[in-house]
Amino acid sequence: MSYIKATDVLPEEIIEIIQNYIDGEYIYVPRKENNRKGWGENTKSKDMIILRNLEIYEKYKKGAQIGHLSETYYLSPKSIQKIIAKLKLKNQ
Repeated sequence: MSYIKATDVLPEEIIEIIQNYIDGEYIYVPRKENNRKGWGENTKSKDMIILRNLEIYEKYKKGAQIGHLSETYYLSPKSIQKIIAKLKLKNQ
C-alpha cells in the first residue's frame, strides 16, 4: 500500500478538520463498499491456492497418503484433510 500526501488531494479545510481529531498520525481511509476487492484479486494468490488444492485432491485420489501430501505442500495433515473433504463434497 502506498501513501498519498493529504495536502495533494484534500482541501485545506478538510485537513484542518482532520487535524482536530488526529494531528500528525497515520490514518487509514477504507475503500467504499462497492470498490472493495476480494482477497487475492490483486495478486492471483486465490487462483494459485485453488490450483494447489485441486492438485492435492488429484494426488490423493491417485493414492497419495495424507502424511506425504502434508510434507510435500508444507501443510498440516489436518489442513490436507480439510482440502480433501471440501473437494470431495464439491465433486459429489
